[in-house]
Amino acid sequence: MTKNRRAEKRLNRIYRDLFNSFGPQHWWPGETSFEVCIGAILTQNTNWQNVEKAISNLTKEKLLSPRKLHRLPQKRLVQLIHSSGYFNIKAARLKEFLNFLFDKYGGSLEKMFQEKTQVLRTRLLSVNGIGPETCDSILLYAGNKPIFVIDTYTKRILLRHKLIKEDATYYDIQELFMENLSKSAKLYNEYHALLVRLGKEICLKNKPKCQICPLRKIR
Repeated sequence: MTKNRRAEKRLNRIYRDLFNSFGPQHWWPGETSFEVCIGAILTQNTNWQNVEKAISNLTKEKLLSPRKLHRLPQKRLVQLIHSSGYFNIKAARLKEFLNFLFDKYGGSLEKMFQEKTQVLRTRLLSVNGIGPETCDSILLYAGNKPIFVIDTYTKRILLRHKLIKEDATYYDIQELFMENLSKSAKLYNEYHALLVRLGKEICLKNKPKCQICPLRKIR
């Protein structure tokens, strides 16, 4: 996909209107890059409040470090992340990620994020339980890599504004953003967070609040 002037103009207008309405989102909430990685895996199929409880449990037990979590028995990990839902599956996925981190990078996130973006992306996607959205969340929010994260909120909003078709894939939508916006981790971070807020509060799946939408004047 090449740059599309109409798409470029509309995407920048959407960003500007959302930012003017909502302000900076300061997302992803996390004290460290490692916490962001853990949160990205735990947030699959649940809301953030449930993830916060799980991360709080790990923090209270002073376990929120790669080495400590890597050594922690999986049964104990399951107990601590119970609030995040699908806890057995997520504990296994966390262990897969930690094994990958130690096998490939000696447990160092710094070394991991020194990899070229596409090389690391390919490697992360080979880890069981890490799909495109989780992978790109880790790359963008923990690694500060310029890659746009796509989720259900983003697809819903773009569909309603006729910027994509119903059959658009994850990569089709990601390319739309990355070909028509400046290549900037800071911009991608803020833009995605703004779309998530719009999708959660206004552009609802059922009964969207179009009358108060910051994008209601965009055609």
